[in-house]
Amino acid sequence: MRHALILTLCVCAAPVFAEQIQPDALADLRADVVILGEVHDNPVHHAHQAQAVAALAPTALVFEMLTPDQAALVTEANRGDAAALAAALDWEASGWPDFAMYHPIFTAAPQAKVYGAALPRDEVRRAVGEGAAAILGSDAERFGLTAPLPAAEQAEREAEQMEAHCNAMPADLMPGMVEAQRLRDAALARAAVQAMAETGGPVAVIAGSGHARRDWGIPAALAVAAPEMSVLSVGQIEAEGAAEPDQPFDMWLVTEPTPREDPCAAFN
Repeated sequence: MRHALILTLCVCAAPVFAEQIQPDALADLRADVVILGEVHDNPVHHAHQAQAVAALAPTALVFEMLTPDQAALVTEANRGDAAALAAALDWEASGWPDFAMYHPIFTAAPQAKVYGAALPRDEVRRAVGEGAAAILGSDAERFGLTAPLPAAEQAEREAEQMEAHCNAMPADLMPGMVEAQRLRDAALARAAVQAMAETGGPVAVIAGSGHARRDWGIPAALAVAAPEMSVLSVGQIEAEGAAEPDQPFDMWLVTEPTPREDPCAAFN
């Protein structure tokens, strides 16, 4: 009951009841749009997402990993067959982690309509030079892309992009990388708005935890484009032991890091 109250109230631009949760709380998520963050290659995070989706029973699933054309290839015939669905989506060529981690999310809500929010890679690359607003086009103002970021936020986001790229890229590329991230957030928010309009909700969004941030991710874009919708962001964080107490989500889970090779090795 406590979490149900929290989720009813968490509809503002910044979290009022932000807190770390345990996996059992995933059974109580309620909002028009529930954003379920992940570290992409962490299987525990995907198991948590499937758990949350099964409990929420959304009418729509929005995936960061799929284009709209790919989403249209998900059918009743292939949805329950991991190999067949992966083949239909050409998942192996996508660059995303093992489809076996993602497939249970599709089957957790077998009647939910699937939406894709991924943009063509050339459009994302163009955003680096031309800006997010130019690429999103007529929807840019609605989703907040025509307004420049506050200077402090711009600097923070550029610093995060530099760290995410192992401090190995030229600093003058970072503003463009921020624009690419803004474009992805807006595209995810746009897909969520479309899914809500077409299915009535609730809508579950599967995306990296960076996109689930209340301060500048999908929730921020939705607050501009569709302030009437209730939005709940759930981040998932890797940490050895306790994570920092303040996180930019309504709720978050902390898991152990999944074993992986050094992601910065490719830059060395």
